[in-house]
Amino acid sequence: MRRSRPAEEAGGLTLHRTLGAGEVVRSGTLSPYRRLVGGPGEAHVVREDLAAAASDAPARRRSLLAFAHVTDLQLADVQSPGRFEYCNRHVEDPRFRHLVPMHRPQEALGARAVQAMVETLNSVPHGPVQGGDVELVLTTGDAVDNAQWNEVRMFLALLEGGQVRPGSGGPRYEGVQSLTWGDDSYWRPDGSPQPGDWYQRRHAFPYLPGLLEQALEEFDSRGLRLPWLACFGNHEVLVQGVGRVTDAVQEALVGGSKATGAPVDLDLETLHEQFIEAPERFLTGHRHPVTADPDRRCVTRQEFVDAHFSALARPLGHGFTAANRLAGTAYYAYDAGPVRFISLDTTRRAGASHGSLDEDQLRWLGDRLEEVHSRHLRADGTTVRTGHDDRLVVVFSHHGLDTMTNLGVLPGAPDEPRLAGGGELRDLLHRFGNVVAWVNGHTHRNRVTPRPDPLGRTGGFWEIASSALMDWPCQARLVELLDNGDGTLSLACTMIDHEGLVQPDPRASRSGSWLAGLHRELAANEPWRGVEAGSRGRVTDRNVDLRLPAPFPVGGRGTVSP
Repeated sequence: MRRSRPAEEAGGLTLHRTLGAGEVVRSGTLSPYRRLVGGPGEAHVVREDLAAAASDAPARRRSLLAFAHVTDLQLADVQSPGRFEYCNRHVEDPRFRHLVPMHRPQEALGARAVQAMVETLNSVPHGPVQGGDVELVLTTGDAVDNAQWNEVRMFLALLEGGQVRPGSGGPRYEGVQSLTWGDDSYWRPDGSPQPGDWYQRRHAFPYLPGLLEQALEEFDSRGLRLPWLACFGNHEVLVQGVGRVTDAVQEALVGGSKATGAPVDLDLETLHEQFIEAPERFLTGHRHPVTADPDRRCVTRQEFVDAHFSALARPLGHGFTAANRLAGTAYYAYDAGPVRFISLDTTRRAGASHGSLDEDQLRWLGDRLEEVHSRHLRADGTTVRTGHDDRLVVVFSHHGLDTMTNLGVLPGAPDEPRLAGGGELRDLLHRFGNVVAWVNGHTHRNRVTPRPDPLGRTGGFWEIASSALMDWPCQARLVELLDNGDGTLSLACTMIDHEGLVQPDPRASRSGSWLAGLHRELAANEPWRGVEAGSRGRVTDRNVDLRLPAPFPVGGRGTVSP
């Protein structure tokens, strides 16, 4: 697929850089603003970490199922009183390392980027490797940024179809990027070119008057034509994906003032713990008036699940079940063709951004895996024959193996059941040989990792983490599950760009495609998560053909008997 990239990474293409008026490039003093250029799609790299490819396999291949993966949309109410953008001023202080960045220059354009990706996914009917029909879209959490009801409504309107309202509060933009905020720490596109704000002085960000008003205008979305499955992430239920929602936070969210800086009595040595336990402590400094909005209220996990049962939902609930609605849970199994998709809820409501599973969900997962295995292994290594039909299994969740580390006792947390981390979940999956992939997000980075069974009892699985749509490179991933015809399977992965303009001309009309393209360009230039952050991953993390042993003879497209 076509991809966008900084011009200096585009081989023999012309280098494009822009500098602010009067600026001089000196080492360590100015980072040039990068423009993007279109480039050809990368070739697929065959990875044989888990199984070697037969020389004649491509001619005998057939598609079993294809799906798209999109993650970490992080649709943000950029005017919310419950955000803590001022933390970015302390980005170089290691004591703030768990709390930054809390503001991105491109956030106000996030809904337009999601809309552009929806249109792209609607226009990609087949996988590019073997031509199989793309049958559904997996989302893997952090669809919203701050656990707010208006953000959830924005997300559902974009993916289901309907009127999208990116703004909130009053009729005009009232956030930290406005000129009336009086703080040049943020990119202010309405500001004067000289002397400019920090982004314009240090990184040569453009001067685009009227941009924020246009970015927050309401617009209509046609929604995804494909069925899509939901997933629950830490930003769906925690303040900025980290802190617990308290009564004081709820009151601040729907109120009429917003913090402009950190209070003087914060203990800088325990910032992370304080933010987990009582985020409202960070809202007690100097305040700026804003328009109150009751739709900014926080949502519970149960309300988030309930919202997916609309008349436009396809499938109904987007994977969530009636049992989820009754129990207030957010994990489920969904069967499509020869594949069982299992969505896990890896978020810990007690706080902190990383994940874990509670004991009840771990037990539930074992039961759902057993249902689609004719045989599996007990913990002691003995084989159990079940009499069930076999299906291939794709697990998906927000967190992956290396970020399921949220197991300790958190400050002020109520008593919780025993928690399982990535190692315990990995060991369970290795007992069920039909698991072929674990798809996730959270890290905002493309990374593909083989997970072989260390005891050699099963063929292992591939862990596929995709980068965030909110952050550079602002892409989604297509995955084609292929039968290679030689006793192996492939997960053929292809990165795709959305349809936003690759190089938006500041003089052009600001259409939705223009705004989406600017979002991507700003994301590329964002100082902490832009092109230099390595979020694209290596070439072996992007367009890849991931081989693994077929766990059983794969027959037709339905449920397959051993």
